[in-house]
Amino acid sequence: MDILIEGLSKSYGSEKAVDNISFEVRTGEIVGFLGPNGAGKTTTMKMITQYLAPDSGRIILGGKETSLNNMRGSIGYLPEHNPLYDEMPVIDYLEFCGQLQGIPKNQVSQRVREMVVMCGLNDEKHKKISELSKGFKQRVGLAQAMIHDPAILILDEPTTGLDPNQRVEIRDLIRKLGVHKSVILSTHILPEVEATCDRILIINKGKIVANGTPDSLRMQASGKGLLLVDIEGAPRNEIQQTLQQLPGVTGIGLSADHKLFEVECTDSHQTSRSVYKLCVNKNWMLLQMTPVEARLEDIFRNVTMN
Repeated sequence: MDILIEGLSKSYGSEKAVDNISFEVRTGEIVGFLGPNGAGKTTTMKMITQYLAPDSGRIILGGKETSLNNMRGSIGYLPEHNPLYDEMPVIDYLEFCGQLQGIPKNQVSQRVREMVVMCGLNDEKHKKISELSKGFKQRVGLAQAMIHDPAILILDEPTTGLDPNQRVEIRDLIRKLGVHKSVILSTHILPEVEATCDRILIINKGKIVANGTPDSLRMQASGKGLLLVDIEGAPRNEIQQTLQQLPGVTGIGLSADHKLFEVECTDSHQTSRSVYKLCVNKNWMLLQMTPVEARLEDIFRNVTMN
């Protein structure tokens, strides 16, 4: 089920939490939704799930506008602060959630069993939720979000409290589910976004400031390229001054160990060619030239620090 957001805005008093944003998520796509604290991520997700009404704009799920249709049955939502009934055993809680979501009575038990296996809760299923670790509580939250097999999954920090092994398991589960669903995944763990998501949206101060695949965002950021260069054959200050004069070079620094030149440039590919030709012409020995790929963390900082 596709998600289409058009001109969405939401204010709290005089503060604009979401400011006229538009984007779409296709069926089978996992979109990472990133932004600093207070950027508008959670407000946006709450509007998509119909927990909050927008001030303006449209949310269209599977061709139906949410302002005219109740679409909650098509959405699975795991909020950032996972609300659970601590005194209920896991299996009873999931049966309760299944009934709330309108699963036919004769199918609830089977669906609960599927979720217990899928979310790795078999050894914990008869325990009270209050007895579970934070990681297992998060798994219960995922299970309740998915129990009615929704076409859309909205996951706000789904791996909070999980250890590295559990994160990999949940990440694999999300990717498996994402083949047939539209998934919006919010997290602060940037390597997880790269490993899980097909596309990334970055929101800052209520506005979308970046939208693309991890590779496309790196290409957009490649205008600020960086090369690590090691050259012998002349005094280092002469090499540094000569590199600084190359077209497209915007700055020269030294690596932390002072062994390599850090060449900042507008185009890594073109500058690489220029450095190579320079070394040939000067009869210098080029020992190393390594382009440093823009990291998602750097891209995130660049678009959210304004």
